[in-house]
Formats: sequence, structure tokens, C-alpha cells
Amino acid sequence: MRIAVSVVLAATVAGCATSPVDYGASLSPQDPKWASPECQQARAAASDYAAREKQHPGWEFAVLGPYGLGIIAATKEAEQKQRKRYARDVHLQCSSLPLPKELQGDLNPGAKAKYP
Repeated sequence: MRIAVSVVLAATVAGCATSPVDYGASLSPQDPKWASPECQQARAAASDYAAREKQHPGWEFAVLGPYGLGIIAATKEAEQKQRKRYARDVHLQCSSLPLPKELQGDLNPGAKAKYP
């Protein structure tokens, strides 16, 4: 049981994506896109997501033992992808700079794995 908890905690900490609110705050307000209505909407959506994310920590599934730990790991992974999606949207709406490498890639939640 201790090993499983350690694995879940390590996986959660290792894949931490920057909060979309913090990422938005790191962008330059001098950018012409910063004051656009699209940017304001993207920052508001990121802020709303951050507030919702804090309301549900997800650790209540730990009482289910190993199954709960799997649920927690899957939940945390989904949250990381969602954070990345919001940060990407904030960047695209609020910055004229090219998209950073860490925000590139397919973030489509419905993307299916391709098997050989």
C-alpha cells in the first residue's frame, strides 16, 4: 500500500503543469492581444477552472485502496491535461509570441490511440 501511495504521489508531482492563472500572469500586458475581449475571456475561464480545481482535491478515493489510487492518478492526469489546455488557450488569446514547446501537442480529450 505504501508503495502504491508513493507511486501516485510521485506521478502527481512529476507531471505538474503550471496553473493557467499563473501562466497568464507571466505573459506581457504590453502585448497588443492582452487587452482583447478574447484574452479577457480566456483568463476568466482559466481563473474559474482554477477555483473549481481547488474545490475537489480528489483524495477521497484513497479509501478504496489500490483501486482508489488508480482513480486518483487518472484524475490528477486529467487535471494536468486540462491545466495545459487552459494555459494554451490563454497563450493563444493573449500573446503574439509563438506557442512554447510545453504547450504544443495534441490536447484533444477525445483523441484515440493509434495502434499498429
